[in-house]
Amino acid sequence: MLIAQLSDFHYRPKGVRLFGYVDVHAATVAAVDWVNRHQPLIDAVIVTGDLVNDGDADDYAALADVLSALRAPYAVITGNHDVRGPLAEAFPIPDAGVDGKYCWAREFEAIRIVGLDTLVEGQALGTLGPSQLGWLDAVLAESSQPTLVALHHPPFMTGITFMDAFPLTDAEAFRAIVEKHGHVEAVLAGHIHRVIHRRFAGTIAMTGPGTAHQVVMDLTAETKPRWVMEPAGCLLHQWTPQTGLVSHAAWFGDYGAQAPFHSDHRTVPIGG
Repeated sequence: MLIAQLSDFHYRPKGVRLFGYVDVHAATVAAVDWVNRHQPLIDAVIVTGDLVNDGDADDYAALADVLSALRAPYAVITGNHDVRGPLAEAFPIPDAGVDGKYCWAREFEAIRIVGLDTLVEGQALGTLGPSQLGWLDAVLAESSQPTLVALHHPPFMTGITFMDAFPLTDAEAFRAIVEKHGHVEAVLAGHIHRVIHRRFAGTIAMTGPGTAHQVVMDLTAETKPRWVMEPAGCLLHQWTPQTGLVSHAAWFGDYGAQAPFHSDHRTVPIGG
């Protein structure tokens, strides 16, 4: 089972550049093309929030058209840049989870994915809320199938100060629930536009890179919000009964021809 985790499209339609610079439409199309061309074939795609940048219904409709080219089944969750109503209209789910939250549980062959809704509309921080936390506990108790739990805001501090200023406010309550259920293979998040891993609640929590722009890597005490055009990419999660979940960071783009290791294992001098 191979699952691609895409994150933080911040989508704007063709011809509109985010921040006046980032061609997020072209980046999203490139991400879809990368997924479709990947070998071995990718079995499922999860998008961990910030589908569009401004919450416009037309942007969600345009994004849905782009994602319709995916050859693998996919599911999405909310991010802090999203607006729940138009997102749910463009990407409908059978049930709205609890209290109108855009949360769901789906089986993708051998793996179950639970998608959570951390959106607090109009704010950058994230909250699950007591009702959704109770729903999550019940959903995880339904089955011991290997499960991934996806949410936009990571449930841990990253050290990137300006991003940590807008955290998941009920991360400790979330941690207590995940810790009860040993079949949670990993917690998948977005929001940070960087690859970060942390031990969490008896499992691993991680964030994935953005599909277009990245957040500047700055661990100093006083950081300012900045983005950079580092390579775009995704996380690839491979699950087998023998290994459990193994996660890889994968970067989009052409990095030159593939070449074999030197056949006789000797180091070849430059120019030699």
